[in-house]
Amino acid sequence: MTPGQIRFLALVRREVNRFMKIKRQTVGAPLLETFLYISVFGAALGTRIRELHGFDYVVFVIPGLIMMAWAINAFTNNSSSILQQKFQRAIDDQLSSPASPLELLLAFSLGGFVRGMLVALLTFGASAVLIGVPVEHVLVLLPALGLVGFFFAQLGVLIGVRAEQFDDVSFAQTFVLQPLIFLGGVFYSASLLPEPFQTLTHFNPVYYMIALVRYGFLGYSEANVAMSLGLLTLATLALFAVNWRLFARGYKLRV
Repeated sequence: MTPGQIRFLALVRREVNRFMKIKRQTVGAPLLETFLYISVFGAALGTRIRELHGFDYVVFVIPGLIMMAWAINAFTNNSSSILQQKFQRAIDDQLSSPASPLELLLAFSLGGFVRGMLVALLTFGASAVLIGVPVEHVLVLLPALGLVGFFFAQLGVLIGVRAEQFDDVSFAQTFVLQPLIFLGGVFYSASLLPEPFQTLTHFNPVYYMIALVRYGFLGYSEANVAMSLGLLTLATLALFAVNWRLFARGYKLRV
């Protein structure tokens, strides 16, 4: 292995070890939340709604829960990790190390990506055992979930870099990220909404992400799959380019 590869793997390992040291908080808590969602919505709403577009209600919402688990954990990991290291001045050593801005950005990104993937896989495993979830289009599902995870990992990096205090991260997650996810169609079908809410939902980017993941699992989508996949790819690359430029400039990385 080259020195650059060894350096990069060490940076990734540090990020993974950071969240694995507090597994009850980073992995256990999200799994408990997902189990509660399945229990509450499956038992309470499932007995009343029963089916959506030919699927049992609880099966219909599982893809959105899996996507939500990946998205929120990837975002939370990276935004909190970067901000914490800024306050501890630990990031100063990394910026002055031989590691390039690209290596640092990818290491932070993969830390959140791996955490989100781990929680999403455990959520899928628990759902498959409790309910049984089909996988109809794996060639769409895998790139869709990968892009969603990488997009929210980049979003977490961006918020972490720009944040000056922990309230900034909390504000972004509470008042921006969670409303977009919950109003994107995790627990309902947008086609059932009255106007103008049905039209407004189509301006929510998370709506198209959920549609992609739901199509991969169930074979049903309310949005154009090819267009959604293309736009998500472009948005992820654009966000990555912005973060790369911020790391290259060292923008707000030193408190």
